[in-house]
Amino acid sequence: MSAERSAGAPADQPLRGALLLILGEGLLAVMAALIKHVSETLPTEMIVFGRNLCGLLVLMPILIASGGIRDLGTRHLGLHFIRGFTGVTAMFCFFFTIAHIPLAEAVLVKMTVPFFLPLVAWLWLRDRISVHTWIAIALGFVGVGFIMRADQGNVDPVMLVALSGALIMSVAKVSIRRMAASEPAHRVVFYFSLFATVISASLLLRAERWPTGTECLWLLAIGLVAIGGQFAMTTAYQLARPGQVGVYNYAAVVWAALLGWLFWGETLVLSTLLGTLLIIGAGVWNLKTR
Repeated sequence: MSAERSAGAPADQPLRGALLLILGEGLLAVMAALIKHVSETLPTEMIVFGRNLCGLLVLMPILIASGGIRDLGTRHLGLHFIRGFTGVTAMFCFFFTIAHIPLAEAVLVKMTVPFFLPLVAWLWLRDRISVHTWIAIALGFVGVGFIMRADQGNVDPVMLVALSGALIMSVAKVSIRRMAASEPAHRVVFYFSLFATVISASLLLRAERWPTGTECLWLLAIGLVAIGGQFAMTTAYQLARPGQVGVYNYAAVVWAALLGWLFWGETLVLSTLLGTLLIIGAGVWNLKTR
């Protein structure tokens, strides 16, 4: 994105953008905490389905009211399916990870998506990767190694699931860029919600039980909080450029660490703290030198 805004564009509001981004990351951290809570009684596939169904049910009235429902072409249906399949697969990985490791660690590994993005875009779209981005990627993955405690030779398999989810999510994000020239945002969002709901619903055929009334309310809360977080973050990037506020994405780690400590007594070990500093440092440095 250019550092200069076009004539007539609204002035940047970095303070409001930063506050909204911190709020959005806080809401998504609350979503993760709710997922960790319901994971004690519900399988991951049920939680993923509930999250996607809620999103689709909220989206449809908005599309109908705005007239966007009449503009749902199928020109790039294959790419929309790739986006939906990879997105929901990454969601499964993330939700599964949340249930099995400390909240902050799950969020930290998810924050490696920006390090995978240039690699996927390089392989798929032939995008050029600058030297400083290569260095940031290397530092980021060294940080991941600390979090996974790879030096001890005993990597938790759940961490590998988390890292796989970050890689798959980067494919989903690059697929959005691949469609950017011809597909409006409402079409991308609709087809993702549709495919994600259908794909996650297909896995419920082997479900041994359905959620209770109370669990359905928890699933609804997960969906609503997720939508609120996404809305806040989208608005933040409309008010300010990524270079001005992108660093506040890392507020997610602080929120997750706080919630994990409050509700599950989770604490960060030294290796995780070192990994956190490397991941955040590499991400901020790469963001500021774009």
